[in-house]
Amino acid sequence: MFHKVLPKSLLGQMLLAVAVALLVAQGLSGVLLYRAEQRRLEAGLINSLAFQLVADPRVEGGGQQEPHRRFGGRRKLRIEHALNSPLARGEKHNTRQEEALRGVLEEQGVEIDQLVVLRREISSDDYLNRVRRISPRFENSRWDRDGELLLAGLKRAGEDEWRVARVPLPPANPRALSGVVLQTLILYIVLVGGLAFLLRRITRPLAALTRRVEDFAGRRAGGDPLEPSGPEDMHRLIEAHNAMEGRIAGLLDEKDVMLGAIGHDLKTPLAALRVRIESVENDEERMRMAASIEDITGTLDDILSLARIGRSSDTIERTDIAALVASVVDEYEDMGQPVELRAAPRMALNLRATWLRRALRNLIDNALRYGERARIDLRKQAGPGGLEEAIIAIEDDGPGIPDAEIVAMLEPFARGESSRNRATGGAGLGLTLARAIAEQHGGRLELRNRHDEYGKLVGLIAELHLPLD
Repeated sequence: MFHKVLPKSLLGQMLLAVAVALLVAQGLSGVLLYRAEQRRLEAGLINSLAFQLVADPRVEGGGQQEPHRRFGGRRKLRIEHALNSPLARGEKHNTRQEEALRGVLEEQGVEIDQLVVLRREISSDDYLNRVRRISPRFENSRWDRDGELLLAGLKRAGEDEWRVARVPLPPANPRALSGVVLQTLILYIVLVGGLAFLLRRITRPLAALTRRVEDFAGRRAGGDPLEPSGPEDMHRLIEAHNAMEGRIAGLLDEKDVMLGAIGHDLKTPLAALRVRIESVENDEERMRMAASIEDITGTLDDILSLARIGRSSDTIERTDIAALVASVVDEYEDMGQPVELRAAPRMALNLRATWLRRALRNLIDNALRYGERARIDLRKQAGPGGLEEAIIAIEDDGPGIPDAEIVAMLEPFARGESSRNRATGGAGLGLTLARAIAEQHGGRLELRNRHDEYGKLVGLIAELHLPLD
């Protein structure tokens, strides 16, 4: 599932990997910063509560105690003195913050009998509500009615009353998160941008080299050397490829010259031999010798054709495959051969028509030789990677091929019948030539056995898969 959404290019995958790693790292950094900020805030709140409980800014003497006092023009909330614990029914004390506050108070020499720390909504705190009723002028932006407070109750050893201090919990600070987000954006711009620039220096010449290799694999002919570019390693790789391509092109040229010479040197004496056997008086012997010569000549033609695949002088043309298949079928029908074209929807493809006709004739000849008849279908379907392809299927009623031997039958000189007689099977180059022609067009040849509804083997299906443009 994930491979469908992942980038296909090296540049895209590298950038995605770095982006994901950076996102994870920044996420962890953000979590650590958040936890550090929370600990800092908690330490500040604990120290504030400890200061209030230790200082106890209650005014001694006559008169009623004010619930607040003025510092620098602002009214500060005094601590509360109560006879009972501030922990109300349904509330839970915070043991971790209690331990932190206990440590601070003990460092100040406070002897603790009981200590309670808890969180409470400001609107539900009776003491604050009473302060507001008694002193309507009491205003402090820190005490937001919709917020929360941290409350600490202390009962010292030897005392009967509780001292209750309160501090408002600060609202969530978005600045910390925004700082991490801004830092992440800057890192993405600097790091990913710089990496994209460096990777492009590598992937651009690598893409050019890939296109050159693909082009050379299709035409098998050398051209102007690829200009080295990119880092030093890419320079060396491109130079090595140019040298290898030159050597391969030279070997292919030598092979073509050699095969041309062999063909000429063999066909000339074969033609002379064909003339000389006319002097043989025995008709049966003369026909047998002529058949042998034709067999040798046909095998030689197949070998030379197989050697020329990929370096053909035939131009690639836009061709209607349905019309091409129909024309090949018409040739067999004119000769009275049981060849049937069952379905042939129109579809166009850039191909070498002469070579594709050769492949079709080889496959139809095999079907007629081993299966007595040939039925042909042309259809379109999705191929590997979701790309559409045209499929030419040739079906026969023959004995099929053992599953373990199907792959071997596509190799040169491999055949189901042991002799090399063309009347019973030929030299074993027909399927190899058809496969090479399919691969020349970027396609493939597939063989599979055909079974009936009861699982009985009833024939063979040969399929030419050709990618559509």
